Formats: sequence, C-alpha cells, structure tokens
Amino acid sequence: MTSLQAYNTFGVNAFAEALIEIDSEEKLQEVIHSKPARPFFILGGGSNVLFRQDLKDTVLLNRIKGMVLVEEDDETATIAVGGGENWHELVRWTLENNWGGLENLSLIPGTVGAAPIQNIGAYGVELKDSFMGLEAIELSTGEEQVFSAEDCQFGYRDSYFKRDGKGKYFITRVYLSLSKQTEVNTSYGAIQEVLQAAKIDQPTIQDVSKAVIQIRSSKLPDPAVIGNCGSFFKNPELEQSEFENLYAQYPQMPHYPAIDKVKVPAGWLIEQCGWKGQKRGNVGCYEKQALVLVNLGGATGGEVWDLAQEIKTSVKEKFGVELEVEVNVI
Repeated sequence: MTSLQAYNTFGVNAFAEALIEIDSEEKLQEVIHSKPARPFFILGGGSNVLFRQDLKDTVLLNRIKGMVLVEEDDETATIAVGGGENWHELVRWTLENNWGGLENLSLIPGTVGAAPIQNIGAYGVELKDSFMGLEAIELSTGEEQVFSAEDCQFGYRDSYFKRDGKGKYFITRVYLSLSKQTEVNTSYGAIQEVLQAAKIDQPTIQDVSKAVIQIRSSKLPDPAVIGNCGSFFKNPELEQSEFENLYAQYPQMPHYPAIDKVKVPAGWLIEQCGWKGQKRGNVGCYEKQALVLVNLGGATGGEVWDLAQEIKTSVKEKFGVELEVEVNVI
C-alpha cells in the first residue's frame, strides 16, 4: 500500500494499492499493456480531490511535461502543453511571451491535464475560452484519441471527462489558442478595485495576473500550510424567477449574469449561514473565505465530507438553494 497524503492538497492520508509516475506516453503504454490486475486511477496535482476511502487501484501520476509554440500569426499563438505541467507555471510562461487569455486563471492549483476535466475558471474566464483540443490515451485499450472542444462537452466546472468519460482517458497534451492583442477582462470580482488602488488605468495582462494573484492570496489558504482544495462548492446558477424571489428577501446578495440564469456566490450563502471560521474537530470553514473547507491537522476525508453535508443542509434550509460539490469525491 502507498500513502497518498503527499499527493492531495487536502493532506488526507488515504492509501492506494500502487502508484506509478507517468512521464511519457511510452511509459503509459508500457503500463497499460502490462495488463495489471487492478484498475487505474489518474491523479494530477491532487488539488481537486477528496479521498474518503483507500483505493484498490493503481494510481497513475500524470507527469508528462513540455510547453511548446505550435504555430502563430499576427493575432494568435497556438501552444501545446503536457498534461503533467503545473497550471500556474503555464500561465507564467504565457505571460512571459505576452500571450493573453490565461491571466485571469493565475494561481489556480493543479496540472494542465486536469484543467479540461474541470473546465477550470475564475474571474469571468474559463479554460474553454482558449481551448482548441487535447490528446488522450484510452486506458482500456491504449488507443490514442483527439478531442475537440465540442467533444469535451464543456459546462460550468464540468466536461465529458467528469461524466461518461470519467476515469477512462489519460490526458497527455492540451492545445490552447492565445491572443497577441492582449485585451483584458477586469469586470469580475475585485480585479478592477485592485487595479484602481494601484493606480493602473490601462492594465496589461501581467497587471491583471498580479491582481488575481493578490486577490487569491488574500482569501485562499496555501495548501502547503493548511490542507484544502480551494472552492469546495460550485457557485449555484439560479433560474431568473428563483433569483428574483431570493433577491427580494436578500437585496444585499451578490450576483452575476450567467447564460439564461443568474450566478450567486456560494461563499456568500455559506457565510450567511454562520459557517465562516467555524471548526468541527479537525476540519473547518476557512476564516477568510467560507467557500473553502480546510484540514486543520489530521483530518480524514470522512470528516471533511460530514462538514460539507452540514453546510449543504443549512444553505438549503435558509435559502432553498442546493449546493453542488465542485471537488471530486472518492
């Protein structure tokens, strides 16, 4: 048995039958064709997973590297990135080359291969906005497949790989199209406030990235210090009529437009229920951001999950809103 404590940012001490680092497609094919008796479980940075139990699986760690410029013209740059690359290191590389599109996604933990699974997003931008396609290997056959944006069926923190394709594919390479025109998006969250405080009137993509890093660092705990997976719940998207009924009762409720719906911050709902800063034994609700559940030391996945259920119940009772978990719970 192998401990997974060092491979998940919650710091939960679950165990797997075996663990193999995959640093090349050749290595992956070798493992697949060795026909192991146990099923595979794919793990990237472990920043979006909660282990409630031990795994009877062989864990495959995605460590396939590489960041290359595939092609470019006057307006765009197309890049190919290994699935095992660190996401924030990728963002830094794009900023160094003055390629825009990922700056609002700065400091998101995890690997590039996990990004399309979750359709990661922050501050008004999602991965799908820059996504062109990906290459993956089907674990049951070793067959190489290419997925377009349409194939990935992206939704809000959702994709084909979280539904019908869950656990079936090892993502080896992701292709992104980035802009050389460096238009910025500062409309979401506190980005504009941070830029104004710094007296930046015409922000560059680098300025936006620094603002996002400042905001995230001020309210999200460092997993190296306090075990966590960032946002534990999705921000609920409400039907217009449902939102209007709630807004009439809570006119101070923050909200943002979504496609045919209205998005409400889950953190605000949780905070109104009194959870911010609360502790339950070895787990708690982070004092600076109610959306983040934390391991205060020695917590089990079961303890984290029990707290999440308490929070969900209280939000449902107070607001009539059903919170949906963003983290992959095993």
